[in-house]
Amino acid sequence: MPTQDKTPKARKIDLAVRGALWFGAVGHGAIGTKKAKKGGQAVDVFVASGKIVSLVPSGSLDLKAAKDIDARGLVLLPSLTDVHTHLREPGQEYKESIASGLKAAAFGGFGNILCMANTKPVNDTAAVTELMLDKARESWPNGPRLFPIGALTKGLKGQELAPMAELAASGCAAFSNDGRPVESTEIFRRALEYAQDLGRIVIDHCEDPYLAPAAGMNEGEVSSRLGLPAQPDIAEAIQVARDVLLAEYLNVPIHLAHVSCEKSAALIRFAKARGVDVTAETCPHYLCLTEDETAGYSAAAKVSPPLRPRADVEAMLDALADGTIDMLATDHAPHAAHEKEVEFDQAPCGISGLDTALATTWGLVRAGKLGFAAFLRAWTTAPCARFGLPVNRFLPGDPADMVLFDQDQQWVVSAETMHSKSKNTPLLGRTLRGRVQAHFLAGKSVV
Repeated sequence: MPTQDKTPKARKIDLAVRGALWFGAVGHGAIGTKKAKKGGQAVDVFVASGKIVSLVPSGSLDLKAAKDIDARGLVLLPSLTDVHTHLREPGQEYKESIASGLKAAAFGGFGNILCMANTKPVNDTAAVTELMLDKARESWPNGPRLFPIGALTKGLKGQELAPMAELAASGCAAFSNDGRPVESTEIFRRALEYAQDLGRIVIDHCEDPYLAPAAGMNEGEVSSRLGLPAQPDIAEAIQVARDVLLAEYLNVPIHLAHVSCEKSAALIRFAKARGVDVTAETCPHYLCLTEDETAGYSAAAKVSPPLRPRADVEAMLDALADGTIDMLATDHAPHAAHEKEVEFDQAPCGISGLDTALATTWGLVRAGKLGFAAFLRAWTTAPCARFGLPVNRFLPGDPADMVLFDQDQQWVVSAETMHSKSKNTPLLGRTLRGRVQAHFLAGKSVV
């Protein structure tokens, strides 16, 4: 367990969270580096001036606090970070606004949100970036924190680089062409080079633009039975290969979005073994759902890249566990009901994920399919390290960003229980276990 402040009694304690269950390892500075205690152990957390003072076994320090929280029976977690969301504002507020998206993030346990550039207008100018940041401050002044991702090319058209220096200066944390992969390898190369000069990372949606782009269904047994256009897994893997080869040649970093198949994981594993500076994310739906979700022509399960067969799900779990896949991201993609309630091939791709991500991935921990250390790395330390974001490791001086989570509370996914403005998820009507009870950012309650 992290070493406590040597003089906690000399400090004014603003917040004490007492008796929470902590599943992390015991040992200085270690979140998950040693075997966690089965079932968790009861701990107390003390906060002063928005920062962690100490995390200690419950009852071992008798400190008075301005505010006390009885957290017995609740799991203590650091606030999560989501490096891939779509908040739709400006331009498509009927799907999601920055205010409603950050509300879903707060109740979902997320303290940091990186949001993609596919707004209307596209986030390819400082004016759009600044508008997004202003909206976030107005609606949620205490967080969750919004970090815009700037467009890689003007209008996301893949033809001319966006003003990357201007976007970085205005507050963009990374660059991406989002769901429209850059076809020109020459333009993509220049983008990687300019991003490195600016101290930013390029996030790439890996999809060969000529192999059934955005089909939303995996090419295989299910697509053959349904007779629908579909995309093979090599459409993703081909682009992964291009990206890691470029990153190696140029000696620059790159981040790969929503990896979904075993072939991609194998290429990333190979690249890391060669020393390529590559990180990758996958999403809860690629760990918990399969292509069978689309068997009834369900557009709620239409997503890009598409849901894969069970073998790919198992490969993603293995890759996340061994660190080939560094982190998790929701790829929260809200759409209005009327947009999804059409023929499968006419519906847009995307699943709303901020409300359900914590419960579904904690379910993997509960089932023994994902270790707690890997869970923490994937949702907290790895994304924050890669993108330079604040993270709470429960060390003295860390930001007091933390969640109290009832791992046993059951709830039905419905329009009434989701906080996102859009409800497009194949989990509608299903019962999940685990719900956020309280969320603090810099020691201030946001839930």
